[in-house]
Amino acid sequence: MSDPGADPISRVLETVANAAPEIRSGLAGRRRKADEQNPSGETQLAADVWADELLEDRLTALDGVGQFASEEREGVVDAGEGYAVAIDPLDGSSNLKSNNSMGTIVGVYDDDLPARGRELVGAAYVLYGPITTMVVARDGAVTEYVLEGADGELADRRAVREDLSLPDEPVVYGFGGRVPDWTDRFADYAGEIERELKLRYGGAMIGDVNQVVTYGGVFGYPELDSRPEGKLRLQFEANPIAYIVESAGGASSDGSGSILDADADELHQRTPVYVGNEGLVDRLESAFE
Repeated sequence: MSDPGADPISRVLETVANAAPEIRSGLAGRRRKADEQNPSGETQLAADVWADELLEDRLTALDGVGQFASEEREGVVDAGEGYAVAIDPLDGSSNLKSNNSMGTIVGVYDDDLPARGRELVGAAYVLYGPITTMVVARDGAVTEYVLEGADGELADRRAVREDLSLPDEPVVYGFGGRVPDWTDRFADYAGEIERELKLRYGGAMIGDVNQVVTYGGVFGYPELDSRPEGKLRLQFEANPIAYIVESAGGASSDGSGSILDADADELHQRTPVYVGNEGLVDRLESAFE
């Protein structure tokens, strides 16, 4: 449960935090494939479907939540009046088979979905790593929490980093997509970066972005020759992560400008994503001109 006296944005974030220990503990028995695909044509795991249904049930029950949408379902769920909540229930769920990191992403929009990133009023991601952490951005400030608690209990949220900002000196980078499928202009940029920074790439956006938030650097899932629109979803992944990184003093780009300024035309719209230290993102945009 969330604090009934809290504002709706806080209730959404508290609900996701309280669900995190239960989601984590429920992963072990749900590694099998489901007999379904998500709207992006990706094969779902049982864990994807279960986490989606759990979060839908709890978030749509909150006063002040008017819409719920998820990467795992086709359309928007009408929940009444209030904010719109967009969720990626299990980012990087393909890592479940190999027991590597994954996460949950949430964005709270003050507009009907699909919405531009500038309409976000809060965003967070949960990282299921060696410990469970949650990074929350709201009102221009970013806080990292450690989440502790058993299945069925309210999570104990302990702030471990407040007023979080990206380090001034970048250290790491991680770029997705098959290298032979990179465009020439991105490959040229990546060649410069790999001579300067250390590679950290694990195949789950949340884990890779968290490396950048912790150590400074740049993450990208770029445009590809075979997929110029990129892979990541604007509503569920790109906008919330861009909001968090920009709130932490970093920058985001779709190759031409801030992701938060991108028009939202479709619920499952894709976009190239580049986030990290401002200087590194500025260099990318200059290389793309």
